[in-house]
Amino acid sequence: MPVTSRRGLLFGAAAVSAGAALTACTSNEPKKAGTAATTAAAADDKPGTPVTIGFAGPQADHGWLNAINQNAKDRAAKYSEVTLEITEGSNDTAAQIGQIQTLINKKVDVLVILPADGKALTQVGLQAMKAGIPVINLDRIFASPQAYRCWIGGDNYGMGLNAGRYIGEQLKDKPDAKVVELAGIDNLELTRQRTQGFDDALKNYPNIKKVARQAADFTVETGQAKMAQLLQAQKQFDALWNHDDDQGVGALRAIAQAGRDEFFMVGGAGSKSAMDAIKADNGVLKATVLYPPTMAASAIDLARALGQKKGVGGLSELEIPASITLYSAVVTKENVDEYLPTGFI
Repeated sequence: MPVTSRRGLLFGAAAVSAGAALTACTSNEPKKAGTAATTAAAADDKPGTPVTIGFAGPQADHGWLNAINQNAKDRAAKYSEVTLEITEGSNDTAAQIGQIQTLINKKVDVLVILPADGKALTQVGLQAMKAGIPVINLDRIFASPQAYRCWIGGDNYGMGLNAGRYIGEQLKDKPDAKVVELAGIDNLELTRQRTQGFDDALKNYPNIKKVARQAADFTVETGQAKMAQLLQAQKQFDALWNHDDDQGVGALRAIAQAGRDEFFMVGGAGSKSAMDAIKADNGVLKATVLYPPTMAASAIDLARALGQKKGVGGLSELEIPASITLYSAVVTKENVDEYLPTGFI
């Protein structure tokens, strides 16, 4: 799962959910001389200068990571002048470094890198930048800002914050409400950030107490096993926040096996199966908090703009931003149809 820090420019959920916010078309209306709009050429959908984009990510061994790769491929295919050089992907640091060095040697115009380990791959990011190849650092952040031109990624703290706010609003009038948390991998910074955001949100609701927490491993099997333990230990509670929709598949199995339905569940990341369940509205899963894989499509847009030496549509600046943090929208039955096309399998 993605590892990142809280940083950067906040974009609205509607702007990023379709992955198209960064390519707004320029207007045909005449512009007044001397305004920022006169000089800020923005990338649009019209074919421009040919750009070769190298894309390197980890092995797609999780639904979210597979969606990252697919979003990048689909977005690049939209532009006739964009050539995408995509690596096989690897969770082995040395192997991924080798794949990126191959792209550097091919002299691609721009690199998009989602590192398996941001700290470990910082040097290869620096190598690319020193070679004159700008880097879009996708989600898992490098240890030095000198290793990338632009960072774009999700907001792990925001996921927890918005999950906590949603649960808090549902339970704000219930005395002595109890919630439990099915977290991710505890030695990952992202898990700690998600939990911190969740805990901070719950501080605004003094009637709600978090009574239990279990850490899983972002897999169906661990989700089922850890949820079974939570259910056995907690005979009654009002809400559950699960950090990851893939492990949530297992959690829902455990819940069904236990025959429990006195609580509602909020998921995390935004899988299609979770959104389908939310739309059906016939079980405990009532919402999920997004960590949108459409960020890969936006990274391609940013790389294309960099390669063509253009800015971002909707902004007056001549250059693309240094960092962009995506918004973790809450998907419920009221808005699920809007977000369903972005759900990953």
